This record gives sequence, structure tokens and C-alpha cells, in this order.
Amino acid sequence: MASTEPSSSLTDRVQSLRLPPPGSGSSGSARLPWFLSVVLAGAVVYLLVMGSPWKPATPSAGDDTAATASAGTKPGAGEAGSDMATPSSANTNGSSTTAGEIVLESKGYIIPEQQILVSPQVSGRVIELNFEAGQRAEKGFVLAVLDSTEYQAEYERVNAQLESSQESLAEMREGSRPDEIKQSKADLAEAQTNLDQAEKDYQRAKDLFEKKIIQPQDFETTKSQHQALVQRVERLTATTQLMIDGPRRERKRMAEAQVRQVEAELRRAKWRLDNCIITMPINGTILKKNAELGNLVNSVAFNGSFSLCDVADLSKLEVELSIQERDIAKVFKGQVCKVRAEAYPKRIYEGVVSRLLPIADRAKGAVPVRVRLTVPADEEGVYLKPEMGATVQFYAAPPTDTVLKDPVLKDTVPKDAAVAPSDRPAAAAPATTIEQPVIPEATEPTEPK
Repeated sequence: MASTEPSSSLTDRVQSLRLPPPGSGSSGSARLPWFLSVVLAGAVVYLLVMGSPWKPATPSAGDDTAATASAGTKPGAGEAGSDMATPSSANTNGSSTTAGEIVLESKGYIIPEQQILVSPQVSGRVIELNFEAGQRAEKGFVLAVLDSTEYQAEYERVNAQLESSQESLAEMREGSRPDEIKQSKADLAEAQTNLDQAEKDYQRAKDLFEKKIIQPQDFETTKSQHQALVQRVERLTATTQLMIDGPRRERKRMAEAQVRQVEAELRRAKWRLDNCIITMPINGTILKKNAELGNLVNSVAFNGSFSLCDVADLSKLEVELSIQERDIAKVFKGQVCKVRAEAYPKRIYEGVVSRLLPIADRAKGAVPVRVRLTVPADEEGVYLKPEMGATVQFYAAPPTDTVLKDPVLKDTVPKDAAVAPSDRPAAAAPATTIEQPVIPEATEPTEPK
């Protein structure tokens, strides 16, 4: 009896290690794969419905409470449902911002709004230089003087030519003087008297020649003298009449045109002479000195001195930035900014977006933006200098209820999206959760008894 018990105990343990025959398992474990398939299919259908443009109606208060409780336990599902429900009218980028919140920070460089390269209009040698780099000067300040010997001589020559043309025009307008007309008439009368005497001599010579008393040569001489006096009388008669009538209108207009031509040449000569004195074009600071005393300055030269200096008004500064295309939607004209120079990070300056340039930079994938600074009068040129690095913080605009009135934004919002009335702020979209089905745990096979 003692040997039989250990043998049966060992047999029982071996029997318990065998796998159960097919179909002998519990009914719950047999239905488990089908149940998992149904749950998975339901989850896929739910996600497809939530991803479609259709949005469910506003849930009741009880649903809001349940959704809020579920969102606390499952943040991923709650956030997804909130983003896909109702678009925010205060921010079209999908993120909620408030007035005064920093929406973007970018680095750029300080530049003057207007930088002028001062070059003379004429070429010449610098004989006087009155400025240094960094000097502030008012508009009209004499920066330099060029040698004007050649231009002065040209001006005087053209001026004399103008006086001559003006006198000729005045003579034509006044016509001949009475004494000149009287003299012309006297010459005509003298010629007429000589013609009368020549006419008598001619008739006498003709009679003698017909009687063959004089030689043919003497007759021809008398005849030619008579014809010459006839022509002289006709010429003096026409001249006297011209002096009485005065110059022709065409000659007067030609003289007037000649005067205008010389006047234009005189203005050009005066302009070139005046441009030998170079003055400050604006109220500003001299940034760079490009010429020295004795230099030959030529504005059209490729080598050597082609300008005197660079000037700019340091009270009107901008920050030049390149905003990436993915962030350009956060920037708009008139946006409030804060600017800090990298050299003086503790000094904060007010700024505003003055303009967005109309063309992007393909190589950088960015859009150039300008931010205008407000520089106090006592700090002009002290701290902020051109080409210094600066950091700009862009702030969100105050919330408005007219964002969706923009036709561009209105086209991007679904027609059936829930939009809050204009008299109250938009309510936050309720969190949407996905109920996870309870999957029963698999039961282990029981040992056969």
C-alpha cells in the first residue's frame, strides 16, 4: 500500500502536464478573437467619422461633464477632439494666443531707413574738406569744395554769349533808327539825280552815234553807265523800304530761339559751377568718409574716389529680418514688437512692423520684413548703430470678433463649423474621448480533476 501511493501521485502530475484536447476549452476563450475584431472595427469607424468635415452638434451639459472627466484621464484623445471641433476666431494658426503674448522671436540687423551716398555732380579735385566720420551735421552744411576754375571760365563765356544774343534780338525788335532811314533816303535821292544826268548823256550819245559823229565805243560806255545807275536806284529804293518796314518776323523768332539756347547753356554752366560746393542733403550723421583732401573725385569712375561719404539719419532706424515662410502668418503690418540690441540686451526699444517686402527670398525660404524703431532723441547714434545685431519679439494682436470676416480666412473654415456669436467670446470646444471597450482577460485552462 505504501508503494502504490507514490506511483499514482506521479501519474496524476504527468496527466496534468498534457494539453487539453481541441474543443475542450472554455466558451469565453473561444469568443475572444471575434470580440477583439469587432472592437477594432468599431474604433476604425469612429476615427474615420471624427476625421470627416462633419462635426457633431453641441453636446449637453451632462456630456460636457463626462467629456471633461475623460479628458483629464486621457489627454491625447481630448486634445485631438478639441483641435478638430471649432476653429478659434482669435488665432488662425490653430494655437490659442492672448493679447501681449509673444508669438515669434527672430534675429536681424539694424539698418537706417534712409542711407545716402553723397557724390558730387561734377568731377574735380577736393580743395576743402570739412567733415569727419561720426560727425552729425544739419542739412545744407558744406561738406567739401571742388576746384571750380574750369567751370567758372565756362560760365563767364556763356554769359557773354547770352548778352550778345540779347542785344541782337533787341535790335531786331526795335527796327532801324530814323537817322538810318533818313540816310538811306538821301542815298536814294543822290542816285536818282545821277540817273537823271546819265539819262541825258545817254540820249545825247545815242543821237551822235546815229549821225556817226562819235565812235561806237564811246556810245557803249555811256550806255553802260546809264544802266548801272538805273540798277543802283532800284537797289537803294528796296533798301530804303526794308529799313522802313523793319526785320522779318522769321528773323525775330530765330533771334529769340538763339537767346533761349544760350540761356539754357548758361543754366547748365551755372549748375556745374554751383555743384563744386557739396552740402549735406539731410539732417543726419556721417557714417563713412570716402575721400581725402586733394583727391580727384569723379562720380562715374569705377576706380578711385567716386563719392565723399555715406550719411544717414540715426533717429529713423529699422530692423531687417528674414522671417521663414512657415512663420510669416504670425507677422502683420502694424504689429507691436520689442527690440533688444545684442550689444545692449538690457535696453528695450519699442517697435512696429512697418512693411513686409513684396517678394520672398527663394534661397532662404523666407520673407524680408522691416520693423521700425522708436529711438529717443537723446540716444540718437549712442547705442543703436547700423549693422548691429538685434533680437525682435513679435506680440499677438488684441482679440477681435471680425477675424472670420476676412474673405481669405472665411474660405478656410467649414460652413458647418460651430462659430461663437459676435457678442461673446468663442467657447472652448468640448473634449471628445473614445470609449475603450473592456477586453476580458483570457482564463487559464483548469486542471482536470
